[in-house]
Amino acid sequence: MFDTVCTFPLPSELFAQAIHPSEPIISVGLSSGHVQTLRLPSTAIDSSDEGESRLSLSSGTGQVVTMWKTRRHKGSCRCLSFGVHGETLYSSGTDGIVKAARTETGIVDNKIAIPLVTDSSRSHLDAPTVVHALSPQTLILATDSGALHLYDLRIPYSSISARPQQTHRPHDDYVSSLTPLPPSEASTSGFSKQWVTTGGTTLALTDLRKGVVARSEDQEEELISSVYIGGLASGGSSKGEKILVGGGGGVLTLWENGRWDDQGERIYVSRGYRGGDGLEALAVLPDELGKGKTVAVGQFDGCITFIRMGANRITSQVVHGELDGVVGLGFDVEGRMVSGGGQVVKVWYEADADGATNGNNKDKRVMNSDSEIGSNEAGEDESNDDEARKKRKKRTRAKGKDRGDGQHVMAFKDLD
Repeated sequence: MFDTVCTFPLPSELFAQAIHPSEPIISVGLSSGHVQTLRLPSTAIDSSDEGESRLSLSSGTGQVVTMWKTRRHKGSCRCLSFGVHGETLYSSGTDGIVKAARTETGIVDNKIAIPLVTDSSRSHLDAPTVVHALSPQTLILATDSGALHLYDLRIPYSSISARPQQTHRPHDDYVSSLTPLPPSEASTSGFSKQWVTTGGTTLALTDLRKGVVARSEDQEEELISSVYIGGLASGGSSKGEKILVGGGGGVLTLWENGRWDDQGERIYVSRGYRGGDGLEALAVLPDELGKGKTVAVGQFDGCITFIRMGANRITSQVVHGELDGVVGLGFDVEGRMVSGGGQVVKVWYEADADGATNGNNKDKRVMNSDSEIGSNEAGEDESNDDEARKKRKKRTRAKGKDRGDGQHVMAFKDLD
């Protein structure tokens, strides 16, 4: 179904990946604390002087441009998210700070300190697991302790220690994923006010106005990833809307929107004599690709499996990497699949029946950026551990493996 035409190497292990909502831009957060933002070539030829650099990757002449790169966090960068309009990139790391930066330049406009957590009369950092811009007004931050902090983005945070407007605790363990539900027909803003989270072995629904309104039974399996899919066949009590949840044992569970007590169906994606590989990342294929309702599943074993919903069957599979699991997975504005894991980001095109991409170029190329425009590199890259690179690693940002690496720092004017 897909063939990779671009392999972009990274200087350290990928912990987070974000895809711009309206431009061919991706950002990556690394174990070294660096954040790097890349612009992919457009599939349309640009007649301007810079047109050559905007040609399709599959034409063989396109380039991946590094828009900016910086050491954004002291400790690892655990999570990334673009704002709803893509003008702002939010990042958070084990230094206990959320930073809001301009997408085009990487300049930091705002910072928020993650609230400390108190355990046995001792306060310590609560490392982030998910950051998500629910609307232009609301930012959600989830943490290792299971907290959901909500910030009102209309308030100028002049102090880094500003407190969240709301805090909820839908889970007893770290929050591993967050998926917003579509706004209701009565919505006047057009933005979601409800979202589903997974944490530990439970799923929960939280409402912006009411707080936590539903929590599932214990699923007796770690829940790792989630995604919403609509437009499925409806009938009976089904509205044709489901939340798909990836489990640590290789099982994809289907939850009917509005019925959160327990799962409805199960799809066995990965099996093994010791149990299946974790389903680390989920992404729904764009309707424009003409593949029907299909979901891509990024796995701990480095495979990406495609499942046709309705029939609930596996249609094909590709391999991101043999040594590292898939940490990030999604589709850019031009329908290209972007997968990340280990020290590599790959861009994929839909392949035709003969195995050629939609640009008629079968070559798989390793590409470096042609420049680092606007780079404010701090020059503090971590040395690479060759042995560690050869081992598959589960998503460390959700396991708290690197908790405590960073230091809680105070904010100073223009400190990046």
